[in-house]
Amino acid sequence: MSAGGFGRAYNALLLTLGLSVASSAFALDLTEHEQAGKRLYREGLSSSDAQLLARVGASDMSVPASVLPCASCHGSDGRGRAEGGVRPPSLDWQRLALGQGERQANGRSYPGYTDASLARAIQRGVDPAGNHLDTAMPRFELTLADQRNLTAYLKRLAEDRDPGVEEGVLRLGTLLPASGPLAEAGHVVRAVLEDGLAQLNQQGGVHGRRLELVVLDPGNDPNSAEQALRQLLEHEQVFSLITPLAPMLDQRLAPMLAQQNVPLIGSTPRRGGSAQIFDPLPGLPVQLLSLAGHAREALGLGPDGLRVVYAGNEQAPLAEQVREQLVQQGWAPGAIQAFDGQAVDGQGIVFLGRAQAFADLATALQAAGRKPYLFAASSQVVGGLASLSEQWSQRVFLAYPFVPEDWTEQGLATLAGLQQRQGLDPRQASLQVNTLCALRLLTEALKQIGRDASREQLITALEGLHDVTTGLTPALGFGPGRRQGMAGAHVVAVALPGPRFTSVTPYRPVPDAL
Repeated sequence: MSAGGFGRAYNALLLTLGLSVASSAFALDLTEHEQAGKRLYREGLSSSDAQLLARVGASDMSVPASVLPCASCHGSDGRGRAEGGVRPPSLDWQRLALGQGERQANGRSYPGYTDASLARAIQRGVDPAGNHLDTAMPRFELTLADQRNLTAYLKRLAEDRDPGVEEGVLRLGTLLPASGPLAEAGHVVRAVLEDGLAQLNQQGGVHGRRLELVVLDPGNDPNSAEQALRQLLEHEQVFSLITPLAPMLDQRLAPMLAQQNVPLIGSTPRRGGSAQIFDPLPGLPVQLLSLAGHAREALGLGPDGLRVVYAGNEQAPLAEQVREQLVQQGWAPGAIQAFDGQAVDGQGIVFLGRAQAFADLATALQAAGRKPYLFAASSQVVGGLASLSEQWSQRVFLAYPFVPEDWTEQGLATLAGLQQRQGLDPRQASLQVNTLCALRLLTEALKQIGRDASREQLITALEGLHDVTTGLTPALGFGPGRRQGMAGAHVVAVALPGPRFTSVTPYRPVPDAL
């Protein structure tokens, strides 16, 4: 390809990247007493109306058992998780009831547990050999009925798999519109997911389980979307969600997932994150902070040189979040400003809103004789660039989570193969790459947790992913306090007329952005 041809292809690709949008269920058959024990184990709630108490530490301070349910330390799967230097033991009944006992890391050995000695351990903090348990272990004040219920459930705990985990199937779910403005995007996401899962299943699935995808239409309003999500979680009983397209859920999504500790890979609510939600790509605030770094280092703007401007009431919370993070980075941007057709002040304007509003802002500024730098996320505004006048050439800078330079030969082959098999438009590459990244991260985490999968283990495994290569983006990774796979973005300058694009600052993590 000639240099000119490559340049045109590169620019076309960056343009399309910015235009893209981002069965019977297994259930353990528990008796009424075991169900009551499960509620006590997971929530610290009695089968009666009485409030249960737990005594904590050497001082025997009493707190409600609901504050410290068994699952908060031992995990919903009973395996225990290290926290604060303490490693709670596994509650697998087969291990606890070993007739000859077993030697522990602390050097103690003890006979196997019985129902009576288990009750003493839970209520008095004493093991079957008479040793006092670690003071980190609360002592619960249980009625005889509550103790019997809890013991009954602990004997079944190892069998109590999370929803969506069956002998030969692991069930995933997503919400994808079949009609309306997001229908085409929904078709693309579904094609990418079904293709990727088919490829995995042809290779034997993950740990001998075939991955099955349940797709429901969220409809076009918050109520229908919430109903569809409840159907996925309660009727279809999916193990995890992947790349749903249901922006109408917004603030409803996170609490519904938290209630059942359901992981989601591939989307972040517009108004805040969640412990259960992992987004492969950076959110808008992080992308805009990358642009602010370029404004300071390459363009020489001073602390008071940026103004955050938004168009549309739905953008106001994000605009305020961006302003606060700019302040943390040493900027003095002043109060956020709504755009309603007027020109605004500032050497550099950080914009949040739709493409048409961005074009209108540029027109208003030009009419007022002003020529500031304009900064925005490509996913929001790239569709309005063609209408900008030549005055804005090299004055507009866009954030891109990935650019063609990130794509390796293997990554390109993966993307091209997907497009060919599914008949997908290369101009929708951004959405395809985003979905591929989500599937890659989910698959990697599922492989790490092994066959005995739980939602809690999946969340822990996702937190532990670092430097995952995709061949299509910078390396991705999460952490205990990090739910976005990337902590920055590329900065691309726009030349007009055209538009034509030039990468001017490569991806690098924004300090303290997440």
